[in-house]
Amino acid sequence: MLKGRGVRGTARSSQDTPGNLGRCAGHRNRRGSGDREGGGGGEDRYLGARQPAAAMALSGVRVLELAGLAPAPLCGMILADFGAQVVRVDRTPRSAVATDVQGRGKRSLALNLKRPAGSAVLRRLCCQADVLIEPFRHGVMEKLGLGPEVLLQENPRLIYARLTGFGQSGQYAKSAGHDINYLALSGVLSKLGRKDENPYAPANLLADFAGGGVLCAMGIVTALYERTKSGKGQIIDASMVEGAAYLSSFLWKSQNLGLWNRPRGENLLDSGAPFYETYKTSDGKFMAVGAIEPQFYEQLIKGLRLDSDKLPSQLSFSDWPKMKEKFASIFAQKTQAEWCSIFDGTDACVTPVLSFDEVASHQHNKQRSSFIKNDQEEISPRPAPLLSRTPAVPSFKRDPFIGEHTEEILLEYGFTKQEIAKLSSDKVIEFSEPKANL
Repeated sequence: MLKGRGVRGTARSSQDTPGNLGRCAGHRNRRGSGDREGGGGGEDRYLGARQPAAAMALSGVRVLELAGLAPAPLCGMILADFGAQVVRVDRTPRSAVATDVQGRGKRSLALNLKRPAGSAVLRRLCCQADVLIEPFRHGVMEKLGLGPEVLLQENPRLIYARLTGFGQSGQYAKSAGHDINYLALSGVLSKLGRKDENPYAPANLLADFAGGGVLCAMGIVTALYERTKSGKGQIIDASMVEGAAYLSSFLWKSQNLGLWNRPRGENLLDSGAPFYETYKTSDGKFMAVGAIEPQFYEQLIKGLRLDSDKLPSQLSFSDWPKMKEKFASIFAQKTQAEWCSIFDGTDACVTPVLSFDEVASHQHNKQRSSFIKNDQEEISPRPAPLLSRTPAVPSFKRDPFIGEHTEEILLEYGFTKQEIAKLSSDKVIEFSEPKANL
């Protein structure tokens, strides 16, 4: 198990003033408890045996996540799902609406980092943290006096994860952008889209979440493992451009295989092939077909009740458009359920395209408990991958309100009640008490 330890130093006096809050405390307080109880009826929310939180892979790791948009919250949620104690440091004054819908398993501390006393609070928190996740453009943290050269000097064991669109250097380092921009600069966007149409970004999944949040989490876990050998932290420069490009390594390395020789939308895996496509059914739903290998294609043809001897070769590119039309006309004759009854249990690689409303009730997903339900009856995917001894135990509680745990967190990190009262009166921190349901 990775032990989260702060930097060793001299003990801090409880009489230090808020102006001196940036000094490292040199000791660790007990972890907060109660993040993992979830709601009652665990078997209904998460089928199968649940492991105690202490058994999770990242138990003992303390994470500070500076509030941001989609990628950083996912990164923090992944770490929380696998046992890390994640504190989301929210901005104050608070906005009317919280933008983080991925707050599962986290607690919230509302802190004004634009005030010197607020920056000092974060410095002191970082002295006892294992990981800091920061999502701001290059130079923002340095202006606040919270750059890695400052925080790593005070806590050499800190993993300082910088998650940005364009990275910490280069022409666009200080530029604004979103998933579609990062995907465009990575080269991946040029490969996505149908024939004779503009490139198409598949929601904001590839750069923001896969190339950003997920790969940043992987970098953090990698750095934590390396720290067990060196005893030292390090800086993670997680660029979503480079993350998306890295995810596309297969596209780069398969160029000599002939998979991408044709224009966009006319290749084997980009909607060009009739056997790698989606088809509409008679009830307005869809089936996904991925019968690439000849033996799987043969089963597809059998399920469609076609005679392979009367069809062109599977890889006859010139016949693909005509074959698409033929497949589409056949799929349109039956409902999705009828096609499932034909193809389920075969190796034709044909599956239903499920909506969010349907996916949790599909028999396969139910058998694996692939989706969970929180205390608010909201359904979401179970954390993945599934570890055999130390699986993730996601919290079933609602996401935290901004500032809901401010006092609790500061007390755990060694702040006195007098210091907390002073920070509150100076409007450096904020509290938010949950309202009882009447």
